Amino acid sequence: MLPYHNYVTGERAVETINRMIDYVHAGNRLFYDIYSDAEKRADTRKNNTGLFFFRGEAGRPFAVVCPGGGWSYVGAIHEGFPLAIALSEMGYNAFSIQYRTGGAQVACEDLAAAIDFILHHAGELQVSTEDYSLWGGSAGARMAAYLGSYSTQGFIEADNPRPAVVVMGYTSHTDYTRNDPPTYVVIGDNDGIASASVMQRRVENLNALGIDAEFHLFPSLRHGFGLGIGTSAEGWEKDAVKFWEKYIFRKNGNSDRK
Repeated sequence: MLPYHNYVTGERAVETINRMIDYVHAGNRLFYDIYSDAEKRADTRKNNTGLFFFRGEAGRPFAVVCPGGGWSYVGAIHEGFPLAIALSEMGYNAFSIQYRTGGAQVACEDLAAAIDFILHHAGELQVSTEDYSLWGGSAGARMAAYLGSYSTQGFIEADNPRPAVVVMGYTSHTDYTRNDPPTYVVIGDNDGIASASVMQRRVENLNALGIDAEFHLFPSLRHGFGLGIGTSAEGWEKDAVKFWEKYIFRKNGNSDRK
């Protein structure tokens, strides 16, 4: 059911679902609509869009995780929810986005709307509006990169700050600008869908522009590994958070990035 993902197990999927059930039973709101009823009536494809919120510490920065799926499905059960849960356990407020399928344009419009929603409801959500990050795997990594390059105003009528950091997993995304945020990239050396050399070259191009970017290649690893539990990539998200934290804690915690 998840053809663009590997290392998917029923045991971990059930564990993730049970974690979400327990989260709701503990009195937490899990899902937030990002579109109004009028917007959903105008485009019924927006009925199933929104944000799953895994709360970290109040007032800390947020991350939005964009699961992949080749624009044909949203692989949240393997790639979105587990990563968002892991980030929340590290104290950060984490969202996993459910976006429209069918192509990069509508998916990026949904991501832009989601970012705009979070920033305008930051008080209610108890999240910082400073130094947020975008994470994604495969098609989701393209979404994160596009919003890093062009921000929300590139896709909707909303002018918001760029993310402090973009974290990209296993994609052959080549587009970039000289205004791109610092970028952290992970990919396996046995990826039959995305090209590691393409990603490495993109990182080198960002570095040549003076943009902080890191490339991490993991041995014996296929496409769509998610958290990579039990593989050579296990724990990669902790290193990616350390990369993000360089831009959270710079200048004694004060951010001036636009």
